[in-house]
Amino acid sequence: MGSKNSQKILVVDDEADILELLKYNLSKEGYEVKIASDGIKGVDIAKSFLPDMILLDIMMPKQDGVETCRQIRELPELQNTFVIFLTARSEEYSEVAAFDMGADDYITKPIKPRALVSRINALFRREAKKKKDNALIAIGDLTIDRSSYTVVASDEKINLPKKEFELLYFLAQNPGKVFSRDDLLQNIWGTDVYVLARTVDVHIRKVREKIGEGYISTVKGVGYKFEYN
Repeated sequence: MGSKNSQKILVVDDEADILELLKYNLSKEGYEVKIASDGIKGVDIAKSFLPDMILLDIMMPKQDGVETCRQIRELPELQNTFVIFLTARSEEYSEVAAFDMGADDYITKPIKPRALVSRINALFRREAKKKKDNALIAIGDLTIDRSSYTVVASDEKINLPKKEFELLYFLAQNPGKVFSRDDLLQNIWGTDVYVLARTVDVHIRKVREKIGEGYISTVKGVGYKFEYN
C-alpha cells in the first residue's frame, strides 16, 4: 500500500480485465485494494477487509450487485462504507434500484480510470471535511452524533446507512427550514453525482420508518423540513 492514502477499496466485478485495471490504478494512487469476481465473494471479503469504499458491478453471475449492496448495508460494520455502482446499464430503473439500496454513486461503463480515481478522491475529501463537524444534536428523544455516525431514538440505538444519516443530520441542523428535493440532492449527494429526485423520497421514508414519524414533515409541493412537536 502506498503512503498517500490510508483508505481501503474493494472492487467487485465479473470482468477480470476491469478488476486488474482498477486494482492497478487505485493501488498506484495509494489505496489498499482487494478484488472479488462475484457478489457472494464480495460480501465475504467485505466482512473481514472492512473497506472504506466498494466499487460494485450490477450485472454479475451468482449474485447481482443490487442484492450484494443490500446485504452489505445490513452489516452494522459496513453502514458507513461508500458504495459506487459500476454498470453498463443506463436504464432509469437500474439507477433507482441502486440508490434505493443505499448506493453513494452510479457510474456507467466504459470506465475511465483517471476520471474514476478523481471522483473517488473527491468523495473521500468531502467525507473528511464533514467529519470535522462533530456536533451532537439532541432534540426530544432523538440524539444524532456526527462524530460516530450514531443515532439514538428513545434510548434505542438505530443503524442508518451513510446517506440516510447525512440526510437526517442535515435536516436536523436546520430545524423548521424547508428544503426542496433539489436542495437535498445537492447538499447530500453533491453536484457531481446525478441522482433522481425520487431517491430523496425513498431515503426520507426509510429514515421515518426507523426514527418515527414525528421529526420530518412533508411540505406538499415544496419539500421536507425537520421539526419536533
